Amino acid sequence: MWSKYKKEIKQGPFVFSFLPRLVSQSLYCSFTHAIVASRPPFLLRSPSPILTYQLRCIFSINMSSSHLPATSESLDLASEAKTPSEAINILYQVLDNPASSSEALRVKEQAIAKISELLRDENRGEDLRGLLTTLRPFFALIPKAKTAKIVRGIIDSVAKIPNSTDLQISLCKEMVEWTRAEKRTFLRQRVEARLAALLMDSKEYSEALTLLSGLVKEVRRLDDKLLLVDIDLLESKLHFSLRNLPKAKAALTAARTAANAIYVPPAQQGTIDLQSGILHAEEKDYKTAYSYFFEAFEAFNALDDPRAVYSLKYMLLCKIMVNQADDVAGIISSKALKFLGPELDAMKAVADAYAKRSLKLFETALQDFKAQLDEDPIVHRHLSSLYDTLLEQNLCRLIEPFSRVEIGHIASLIELPVEHVEKKLSQMILDKKFAGTLDQGVGCLIIFEDPKTDAIFPATLETIQNMGKVVDSLFVRSAKIMA
Repeated sequence: MWSKYKKEIKQGPFVFSFLPRLVSQSLYCSFTHAIVASRPPFLLRSPSPILTYQLRCIFSINMSSSHLPATSESLDLASEAKTPSEAINILYQVLDNPASSSEALRVKEQAIAKISELLRDENRGEDLRGLLTTLRPFFALIPKAKTAKIVRGIIDSVAKIPNSTDLQISLCKEMVEWTRAEKRTFLRQRVEARLAALLMDSKEYSEALTLLSGLVKEVRRLDDKLLLVDIDLLESKLHFSLRNLPKAKAALTAARTAANAIYVPPAQQGTIDLQSGILHAEEKDYKTAYSYFFEAFEAFNALDDPRAVYSLKYMLLCKIMVNQADDVAGIISSKALKFLGPELDAMKAVADAYAKRSLKLFETALQDFKAQLDEDPIVHRHLSSLYDTLLEQNLCRLIEPFSRVEIGHIASLIELPVEHVEKKLSQMILDKKFAGTLDQGVGCLIIFEDPKTDAIFPATLETIQNMGKVVDSLFVRSAKIMA
């Protein structure tokens, strides 16, 4: 057969112009299948890329009902494809091959990795989900560890697609059901941990907490330290989101205990340090929090992890909160030249406003960098406290010379809306920050003089307390004598 068509096959770009001589399409497809499967000697001697592409083009006529051999040559065909869709179709044909030899399985694993990458680049999340379902028979042919690697890799690919949180949650739930039916405990536990993290990001706190409660007991029985660190750390973040600080600290302590017994990757250690800094900052221990944020920044910076900029951002926040806003510019110039961007610009603007004690600049910074300051729950919580403190200090300083003053005048001095100032003054009066009242009829603030406490009353109370101690002592002595 090859001698008959050898001349035409070597003709180059118009290599298959002779094929219309084959009358039936079935014979046409059989011929092309024979070329690909049998590999004639003259094709082996001179493997032309054009010839390879033309073979593939003709072979694709019957591609929907055929499969490609699970070999490296088939992977090369996919890499030479002009469009991602064409490459994906070729790779799917490789997966359809029923061969189960070790070499074929290795090639199929590479094909799966390439399909995942192509589908991710094309933002085809549903196709990735379908790929996992299609591969379930294939998972029965390979070791469970490789199955876990492939499944987690595909889930990671879905996670890189924008706005795919709901798809990730449904995909993880499907895989949990499948792993439970197949009794793949190792993979199920990791997928459940991933599902709990996704539920927490979606603010489904009760469902995430229920899932974690059962998972942490199971993992502790198995004594899987590395997974236990992940779960305890996730539990700490979950309790912190629920404003349950004692349980968040307890979970973090458990994560540190498990981490001390094994080798923890630098990225994971940086995550632990970052969470420790967040919890210490919540307790107003900003100096200790700064040291933890610094350790996290060093770990993430060495790994080029994007979380490094957030660690640096929280470091600058701690400096502002301990009244060291002047150090912010120095830290940025010495450590953060490659991280310059809106995150650090936001903290620099806040530091400048705090150093100048200017509420107007503070308000401007909050408006200009709303995404970096207001939408970050950690920064927003501390800056809200800082803003309230700064506002109270400025108001107390302004009203100190007056016994009666118009609220509008105070608002003009502090450059804030009258409604905002009036609301804050009423709150300060209720909190007993100063003695006074608001006359809303005329829009005035009336400040009372601080009542002078008579020193005789505390002295009298102290004398009575001392007399009580003397009487108690005499009673004890008399009881001993009577005994």
